[in-house]
Amino acid sequence: MTSAKVTEGKIPFIVEGETFETHYKLFGDITQPLHVPTIAIHGGPGITHDVLVPLGDLASNSPSTAIILYDQLGSGLSTHLKSKDVSFWTIDLFIDELENILSFFKIDRYNIIGHSWGATLAAEFVIRRQPKGLKRLVLQNCLASAKLRNKAMAELRAALPEDVQATLKKNEEAGTTKTAEYRAAMMVFWERHACRIHPFPPEVAHSMSEPERDPTVLDAMRNGPTGLATEWDITDNIHMMKHIPLLLINGEYDFMTDEVCAPFYWGIDKVKWVKFANSSHMPHWEERERYMKVVRSFLSHD
Repeated sequence: MTSAKVTEGKIPFIVEGETFETHYKLFGDITQPLHVPTIAIHGGPGITHDVLVPLGDLASNSPSTAIILYDQLGSGLSTHLKSKDVSFWTIDLFIDELENILSFFKIDRYNIIGHSWGATLAAEFVIRRQPKGLKRLVLQNCLASAKLRNKAMAELRAALPEDVQATLKKNEEAGTTKTAEYRAAMMVFWERHACRIHPFPPEVAHSMSEPERDPTVLDAMRNGPTGLATEWDITDNIHMMKHIPLLLINGEYDFMTDEVCAPFYWGIDKVKWVKFANSSHMPHWEERERYMKVVRSFLSHD
């Protein structure tokens, strides 16, 4: 749907004396002074910006805004680093990458849209760096606690067909979660609770399959010291981001259920919560027109 000008390129990103590259896709004109640009952070970890390409629609309408998408380090068209130790992959690394992008484009006033893990990263960015240039924040299909998310997913999995549940349990107990059998069983879950457009849009399918091509980032962030799979919890620190105007989004069939998102609603001073009745985890695809209307309205306020 987007008709905005699209520019792609690579941004040098220096980490501990080594230079890597972050691939970006820019919709619209970043030099347009009338509107605050928006940077969108994809989920995963370890998937790609492709899952967020509908957000380019926001650059095609009035009032328009430049939209920056990018592949986080270790995924997509950015530098892959399969040899790096698990300790290399941290939340602060990805926050540094985000700040490097803002610096590259010389942006001092901006909005952020964070989707899924991207919302985790956006929230941590606010709490850890207290950025002065951030004007508005969209946390989409997000979590405040790994334990809350895992509880919600367990409840949703209990409603799957019994044979699917048995396959998931068998492979998880055996440690064979990278097999085709396990992936097929999980796809039953994802088709209900990740994206209810069947088949998945090609961009979604490509993005979600990225960790199969390179699982480095996903494995390190979920199972390493960061503990995204089981331990991560931001609930006690939400008060440190309460001053940022927030749009909170989830879907009726989302595995990020109301209970998983709610701590942000109760902890932020200026917050609007929109739930998409015909969506799961990707309302920007599943209810694209309404999503753009809601997000455009929120971002256009000064």
